[in-house]
Amino acid sequence: MDLVFKALADSTRRLLLDRLREHNGQTLRELCERLDMARQSATQHLDILEKANLVTVVRRGRERIHYLNPVPIHEIEERWISRFDQPRLRTLSAIKNQAEEYAMTNEPTPVPTYVYVTYIRAAAEQVWQALTDADLTARYWGHANVSDWQPGSTWEHRRVDGSDAVDVVGRVIEAEPPTRLVITFEDKPEAEAVRKPSVVTFLVEPHQDIVRLTVTHENLPNQEMLNGISQGWPAVLANLKSLLETGEVLPQAPWEMHRAHA
Repeated sequence: MDLVFKALADSTRRLLLDRLREHNGQTLRELCERLDMARQSATQHLDILEKANLVTVVRRGRERIHYLNPVPIHEIEERWISRFDQPRLRTLSAIKNQAEEYAMTNEPTPVPTYVYVTYIRAAAEQVWQALTDADLTARYWGHANVSDWQPGSTWEHRRVDGSDAVDVVGRVIEAEPPTRLVITFEDKPEAEAVRKPSVVTFLVEPHQDIVRLTVTHENLPNQEMLNGISQGWPAVLANLKSLLETGEVLPQAPWEMHRAHA
């Protein structure tokens, strides 16, 4: 928390976070252009934000793409904002957001890319197995992810309640065990293909006894899906982390929490 509050104490760094909130996934050059800031100065501020885990960097070729990471802010909310205040604050936030929407142009706003980062005490091979083994995914996700995980192959997100119903389908775009898996993600498999499927990237970066797992969800079709995965990915990955570190999933399904306090 000390690193987070130190990072947030500077107005320039808060401005960088605001720019990423408005348009997530920017290179250093793009951030500097929008802020009229020297590259060296921006780099120093971004390094502090990255160390505080407020910004996540994803490498694409020679470029470093910067994403806003909501996890530390969420932890502050969980620690200092009681559940009794949340309904009132949600109402005030909804009123504010609606007023801002009326004040803005009617031009469609692009849905931002979602990025989530977690650190797991496990080997990269263990994380890869947990992402691709149908039995393991059934334990921490409540669905079995079924595929041979070869590029070009299909994958299915099957229920394990005996119905074998498929809730998500997709194709494997890239598979580089144990560090990189890229899949398409279509959450309406029975609907006509009127939109391009979203794309999920799992990046597993080992460091001594831990790994940094970055999940990037791109090409989201609408705000509704963004809201859904913003609740879903943290819950699923918390269960995955618990399974790998303790051998057991969490005692209650974490994705039920937001429903209980809604």
